[in-house]
Amino acid sequence: MIHVIAFYLFAVLTVASGAITILARNPVHSVLWLILAFFNAAGLMVLVGAEFIAMLLVIVYVGAVAVLFLFVVMMLDIDFAELRAGFVRYFPFGALVALVLLAEIVLGIGAYRAGALHLGTPDGTAATPVGASNIEAIGALLYSRYLFLFESAGIVLLVAMIGAIVLTHRQRSDTRGQNVRKQNMRRPDEATVNVRPEVGKGVQL
Repeated sequence: MIHVIAFYLFAVLTVASGAITILARNPVHSVLWLILAFFNAAGLMVLVGAEFIAMLLVIVYVGAVAVLFLFVVMMLDIDFAELRAGFVRYFPFGALVALVLLAEIVLGIGAYRAGALHLGTPDGTAATPVGASNIEAIGALLYSRYLFLFESAGIVLLVAMIGAIVLTHRQRSDTRGQNVRKQNMRRPDEATVNVRPEVGKGVQL
């Protein structure tokens, strides 16, 4: 009984959080509601026994993606009037894309019910070993059968990260280079200076 109550609780909160994420006018509020939706989706994954996916939702999406969205939204100076004008301008194109996606979904469901599509069936080769958890089974499968693909994906992400750093790095000509050796050789009495500013005079820089 407790599983049913927990399922409906997480499901309702996930759907409600997702809806408010789309309908909220403040981008910061949208990101916060998105984080709540991720947490409730992780709860649903725990209920079905997929604790690895629940961990990914919390660590990757909440801990990295959603927090990154939040910092970007908070640091950017967003012009809400211009944002609404852009929404109105591109609404016909967005509605057209939405109709195309809806048509594809309807055609896919119709083809599946007509028997034209056959989904794959498990053959038992990737079944969870007896006495092992889902995380242990995923790790054993990932580092055995899919080791090459896993390493290839890691190399691609590493190259993308290095490329992003190289493309965004700019050498500023108005700043002097940092001398680490000189900084490490400084004595405490040279690093800080105690001053006694007069009342109302402020601090002289």
